[in-house]
Amino acid sequence: MRTLRDLQVVRGVRPAPEIRTDEGAESDVLGVLSGHFSMFNNLYRIESWWEGTFLERVAPGAFRKTMRERRDQVVVAFDHGFDFQIGDKVLGPIRELREDGQVGAYYEVDLLDTSYNRDLAPALKRGLYGSSFRFQVIKDDWDRSGEPSDDNPDGLPIRTIREVRLHEFGPVTYPANPEATANLRSVVGMTDGYYERVRSTDPRRVEALAERVRELRTGRPDQAEPAAPVVTDAPEAVTAHHPSGLSAAVRARILTAPFLTTGAIHESAGTSRSRGE
Repeated sequence: MRTLRDLQVVRGVRPAPEIRTDEGAESDVLGVLSGHFSMFNNLYRIESWWEGTFLERVAPGAFRKTMRERRDQVVVAFDHGFDFQIGDKVLGPIRELREDGQVGAYYEVDLLDTSYNRDLAPALKRGLYGSSFRFQVIKDDWDRSGEPSDDNPDGLPIRTIREVRLHEFGPVTYPANPEATANLRSVVGMTDGYYERVRSTDPRRVEALAERVRELRTGRPDQAEPAAPVVTDAPEAVTAHHPSGLSAAVRARILTAPFLTTGAIHESAGTSRSRGE
């Protein structure tokens, strides 16, 4: 496995972000949103056309540089800016952004008192959203020994992310990759779903990136390789699709992800904005 550094990928966590009132906050602040968008040292399985199939974990320290150097460039948005009502409007300014020891990447955001944040507030207060973030992998290590174990029953390569470039984070309806757990979970379709959405507004960029992915895998850009998915599991040629949202097929695949259901989780997993950065 090799890492395409230009590829922006998406991960998320199930622990719901919290929203609380702050009596000392400015009058235009609805509340303070806080939580973790990434948890350290959790091993989870990646299955993606764009990324491949492997196990992954994030090491403590991976966010330290990007939080120090890029904090003013990081955007806080709902559903990666693709919600058809809210779009890419910012939820609010970042109050705090830091690594929380050995736990994960912690944030606090002042939610602006806007109509769209008021629409989100009830579900946020009830813990109905997860958190997700979009980033590039800058430094990583690969263990390709392929030895099966309880945590890696299929003997897949294991990637440890050592440094990332953070672009945005925020609450999402369907988070993928799991909170702290002793068992193996799977990430299904988040990066693929992100590029499907980007394709609707910038197809040339997506196809150029897909060609680089194919070349990385095969050594030749023109060598036979399946096309980047648009709607890979659509039952018919015509699929219900909102122009700025996930397709029905991708939503269905995410909803069947193992971490959203109870039961065994060591089985083989299913199939697997800035917009111009």
